[in-house]
Amino acid sequence: MAKVFTIPVPPTPVGRKRRERTSDPRYVDGQRQLVEAMRYLAQADPVANREAIELLSEHVRTRFRMTDSPLG
Repeated sequence: MAKVFTIPVPPTPVGRKRRERTSDPRYVDGQRQLVEAMRYLAQADPVANREAIELLSEHVRTRFRMTDSPLG
């Protein structure tokens, strides 16, 4: 049988630097438009538009960074 070696901590890649995050106004504007769309759907008919609101909400939660705020 072969021996299995485990590395408890993944090695840091050499030559790979972390990029500084910069805010893109289009990115935040896209968030703002999605939030406005959810508000519109909720005011028009919250029961009939529930699935659409859930889809948009899931998109906002999974695609955007928490540090970017459409309200700011």
